[in-house]
Amino acid sequence: MAEAQIHVHLTAAPGWALVDGAIQKRYDFPDYHRTMAFVNAVAWVAHVEDHHPDLLVSYSRCTVRYNTHSVGGISINDFICAAKLDALLP
Repeated sequence: MAEAQIHVHLTAAPGWALVDGAIQKRYDFPDYHRTMAFVNAVAWVAHVEDHHPDLLVSYSRCTVRYNTHSVGGISINDFICAAKLDALLP
């Protein structure tokens, strides 16, 4: 996906940003239990979609990074999965 297309899709994806060749978002939670519940939900989405993000997990936050290794960049699948993650939370 060309950088101009990425930026168009980012306008429809609040909180997501282009960082080092991937789209990335940090989710904040009040405690570890809720962080891990989110991580488990992300794992389920990744399994169903067969599209796996990189995760950085700490006590009260999870940073999610998507890119598509098979195309060597960002694809529409990254944005689809990003939207599915955003739909997990109110």
